[in-house]
Amino acid sequence: MEPTRAAWVAADAYLADTLVGHDGALEAALEAQRAAGMPEIEVAPVAGKLLDLLVRASGARRVLEIGTLGGYSTIWLARAVGEDGHVVTVEAEAGNAAVARASIDAAGVGERVEIRIGRAVDVLPTLVGGFDLVFIDADKESNTIYLDWAARLGRSGTLVVLDNIGREGEIVRDDADDPKVVGTRDALRMLGEDPRFDATALQTVGVKGWDGIAIALVV
Repeated sequence: MEPTRAAWVAADAYLADTLVGHDGALEAALEAQRAAGMPEIEVAPVAGKLLDLLVRASGARRVLEIGTLGGYSTIWLARAVGEDGHVVTVEAEAGNAAVARASIDAAGVGERVEIRIGRAVDVLPTLVGGFDLVFIDADKESNTIYLDWAARLGRSGTLVVLDNIGREGEIVRDDADDPKVVGTRDALRMLGEDPRFDATALQTVGVKGWDGIAIALVV
């Protein structure tokens, strides 16, 4: 098969059907997000399952998410932390947060999730630290700010997941002027140079196009 975008999407769908399956609550959350006119920038199903596995494998009970959108990834995280776990998710747009709240509650994990509404740069300084896992999936221009707060609000051994690092391959361009690419390059450089982190990254192809994810430990 030729390595075209259509082939990536088909392979991603196959993997999701084979390894993730269908889930009524998650699919309803996506429908509510679409109905509200939000952009289709949530994580793919296989990435949602990856978040689930990372939380469970690390034993994380306190999770911080930066960028709620419609609550799709939040539901994955809230399920993974278990009945005694807690997720704090930060969303800049009150309208998005309202849609997410309804979907999270409908999924049966509402008691585990606290939605903090406001710009993350304003909300993060108000949080109490000790998070076991931090998932960053918000505006890419502020990635370095979010990574700094992930280290501050984490502890030794905290897992940090940074989404959307591929940027269609534009991350290799020293002369990039797209703020999202520049913010991503700065974040990757920070993960490589900041002694608080030990990190790697994987580029991916699939339903989200040519993208990728970085994973780091706070040391």
